Order: sequence, then structure tokens, then C-alpha cells
Amino acid sequence: MSESTQAQVAHGVHTAIAAYAHALDDGRTDDIVALFSPDGVSEIMGVGTFEGHEAIRQVYAGLLPTQPQRHLVANTVITSWSEDAATASSDLVFLQRGESGWAVLIAGRYEDTLRRDDGAWRFQHRKTTYVM
Repeated sequence: MSESTQAQVAHGVHTAIAAYAHALDDGRTDDIVALFSPDGVSEIMGVGTFEGHEAIRQVYAGLLPTQPQRHLVANTVITSWSEDAATASSDLVFLQRGESGWAVLIAGRYEDTLRRDDGAWRFQHRKTTYVM
């Protein structure tokens, strides 16, 4: 694969990961669902495994923000890639603003499998785990 293709894959993967964090923090459930392939899976530690758009829509509709929040995603490493598929691992820190200011509530990791579908990178499988 050419360096140009690798750069395009990396850009698509990083864009999907960032778009997910923004949509989650803004409470935009439909945008989250659109980031998953129709048969995509969201596996969230302590919550469950959800397959397909309707199941994913239901779980994320129940996770709407009640206070300002931010999912900070860093250290993304693309572990394998082709023109139409990639796997990546990213660190995650979840912050929420309360009465006494911003606080770190969760640290964890995303393990992702993404596929390119009609030119857009979508999650085929997103596994979220937390460091306790």
C-alpha cells in the first residue's frame, strides 16, 4: 500500500474516532449510529454488547449527557490496515463538569475495527474497556 493510501486510511480512522467523541459529548445519538456499519457492534464494559443500528441507538439514547462532558481520546495507534479495513487502539479519559469543576471520572481504552463503506470509515466493532 502506498504512503498516500496509508495516510488516507489514517485520516479516515482518526476522523471517525474523533467524530464519535464529539457526537457522544453533544448527545447526538443519530450521528453516533451513523458512525457504525449497519451490522456494527458496540461493546461497552459494564453495560453490554449491542449489535446493529437499532440496538446501538437504544443504548446511546440512554447515555445522553446530563452535564457538560468530554471524552478525550489520545494515543491512537492503527495496528493494521488495508484500503478498506483497519484496527486501532486508543486511550480514553472521560471528564464531567460538576459543581466543583471538571473531574476525571473514567480512564479506559477503545479497541476498534473499522471498515470503509461508500467512502466513509465506520465502526464494525468498538470495544470500550475501563481501567479501575
